[in-house]
Amino acid sequence: MKRLNLFILKSYSGPLIMTFFISMFILVMQFLWRYVDDLVGKGLEWHVMGELLFYASLQVVPMALPLAILLASLMSFGNMGENYELIALKSAGVSLLKIMKPITVLTVTISLLAYAFSNNVLPVANLKLVSILHGIRQTRLELDIKERVFYQGVEDFTIKVERKNRDGSMLHDVMIYDHRDRQASNSNVTLADSGKLQMSKDKRNLVLTLYDGVRYDEKIGFGKNSKNSSRDKSQFRTDVFGSEKAIIQLEGFDFSKTNESLFKQGDRMKNLSQLSHDLDSIRGERQVFINSLKTRSSLFYFNKVQQPRDKRLPAIDSATVFNLDSLYLGLNGESKLLILQNASRISRDQKQVLEDQMRFIDREDTRIRRHLMELHRKFTLSFACLIFFFIGAPLGAIIRKGGLGMPVVISIFFFIIYYIVDTMGAKFAREGVWEVYQGMWLSSFVLLPIGIFLTYKSATDSPLLNSDAYFIAIHKFKKRMKSFRKKD
Repeated sequence: MKRLNLFILKSYSGPLIMTFFISMFILVMQFLWRYVDDLVGKGLEWHVMGELLFYASLQVVPMALPLAILLASLMSFGNMGENYELIALKSAGVSLLKIMKPITVLTVTISLLAYAFSNNVLPVANLKLVSILHGIRQTRLELDIKERVFYQGVEDFTIKVERKNRDGSMLHDVMIYDHRDRQASNSNVTLADSGKLQMSKDKRNLVLTLYDGVRYDEKIGFGKNSKNSSRDKSQFRTDVFGSEKAIIQLEGFDFSKTNESLFKQGDRMKNLSQLSHDLDSIRGERQVFINSLKTRSSLFYFNKVQQPRDKRLPAIDSATVFNLDSLYLGLNGESKLLILQNASRISRDQKQVLEDQMRFIDREDTRIRRHLMELHRKFTLSFACLIFFFIGAPLGAIIRKGGLGMPVVISIFFFIIYYIVDTMGAKFAREGVWEVYQGMWLSSFVLLPIGIFLTYKSATDSPLLNSDAYFIAIHKFKKRMKSFRKKD
């Protein structure tokens, strides 16, 4: 029996490792395609890209692992069915559940490791990935000046060249606008016959060498004395040079990782204990505002604000019992107007306070739902691994097709169903349409009956996907219909 278990584990582990890395590669490529606009042209170093891909690979594990288990179980049991190994084992008295037992133990172990990964590794990977992506987004594009196009990638400068050498080392017919004077942004213009534009080794400065040029500089004054002549207000200067070198300080062209402390409070950056602790804190803050809202809406406060506060209104003894309508009708016109104005002002103030508190409570409810979603997501990954195994293994035994053909098609079909249902449930949970546990476990509730049904059909040798069985059933049905017609 030990040899049989080792044989089954060996038949399963090979496809599992292969499909896991294939799934990881496809999902990482999808990640790169999603952020390609943020990555291209930034001149990122290889170690930055390597770190980004490493953390992106860790982030896609929750999607790659269930897909790999589904595909590997389909392939392994499909291969055993296609090679008549399952028939030989069943004829020897070994049931399908016993054949699945060693792989079931392995899948349960993988599920427990998946939970540990989701709780301990994935939050750190999300934090590192967000920090790197934010730093990449803040990094400017590499210096790329095109011919006959105004380039504004350098802060406070606009550069235009008519022609460049093939290697880009020499620029011809250079025009540079200096915008550092905020009051007259186009008052400083430099024209040169040719020039060289080079980046310093530390990529912090731009070394610009110009040849045979002229600089036009107009200083415009904005003095308060309006009697000044136009000559006093404007000063024109023209400088002709044979060679001139300038150093322009660059900011934002070099990559720097964003401080991770800015993203630590995100719900996806926390483990189970942190989520539970922060949920208690958020609920406590929410309850304080709810109590304040109840206090402001109480009858005591309502009666209190009805007391007239304007000194021009008659004082009312609080111990006196009176009818409000009779009291209001007994006042003169000016007093009635003042009461209505005070009531309107107090109502507007009260409404504004209540709306502010309701907005805060809604914001806290959203935070609570997001934290609960991440808390449930720690467990849904492990459960999805089990469900996909109990879908793939019996389905592979039923269809008896190995390789990467039919199993890939069926795996993609079930995974698309899982992804659509899971996305829909997460959206409903995030928006508060459903309870959080209902939305996060919706995909598991949908696929679990399918796994149980397929396991039962496979264990009972049901010809569920056998085309011959359906052709025979259709043929029998046609015979019965013909016999009924003859009787009629």
